[in-house]
Amino acid sequence: MKTKITSQQSIETYLNQLLEITHFKDYCPNGLQVQGKKPIKTLITGVTASLALIEAAILQQADAILVHHGWFWKNDDSRIVGQLHARLKLLMDHQINLFAYHLPLDQHPLFGNNVQLAKVLGIDIQGQSIENDLVWHGKLRTSVKKPNLENLVSTIEKKLQRKPLVIGNLKQPIKKIAWCTGGAQGYIDIAANLGADVYISGEISEQTTHVARELGIAYISAGHHATERYGVEALGKHLGQEFGIKHLFIDIPNPV
Repeated sequence: MKTKITSQQSIETYLNQLLEITHFKDYCPNGLQVQGKKPIKTLITGVTASLALIEAAILQQADAILVHHGWFWKNDDSRIVGQLHARLKLLMDHQINLFAYHLPLDQHPLFGNNVQLAKVLGIDIQGQSIENDLVWHGKLRTSVKKPNLENLVSTIEKKLQRKPLVIGNLKQPIKKIAWCTGGAQGYIDIAANLGADVYISGEISEQTTHVARELGIAYISAGHHATERYGVEALGKHLGQEFGIKHLFIDIPNPV
């Protein structure tokens, strides 16, 4: 298929509508964060708009970068100095557009991080929490033998290529799973209220261990980066097909 050239505005409009960004009160701006060249024929996706990702995008002669973790977070220093200056200068010197979608990408029912993680781990989705719809719940597919915590942990380590941190009895049977990608360990009580046997997220805090034990729910810290690789990659692949542009997902390793 011959690569097409698409306007920056067309992609921005399409993404903003697809991800319904006006429905979210987020910690950062969603959409086009840094304006670059108008025509886009090569799109790079990645988890975070780091210097390493920008450098990799330049090597691919990218016109745009799409990430989950962009810039200009609430409570960040508003000055363009130091680390941000180095990133921004490199991006602007090469006229590369930066698109970023945070909560809208976590939530999306087709390309969202939570949906895509469930697909990778073999979880059948049953729904979302009424308390907080960022927390999803479901069960392991019936093809999985001996659905206990030990086997679930083994699946996560194999699929995400990262050894997770686990709180709980490895022999514990698992019937119901709740999860929310990224730094969502604080939602563990919501998972317990759903009646989940285990809650999966990306990170862990000191108090998470005590809360898990006291609520009687197992907890798996599977990696912030590792759990959020799949949404942006799926979205980029979709854009490549929708607009006929070249797409490449670049994974910058991150142990967190």
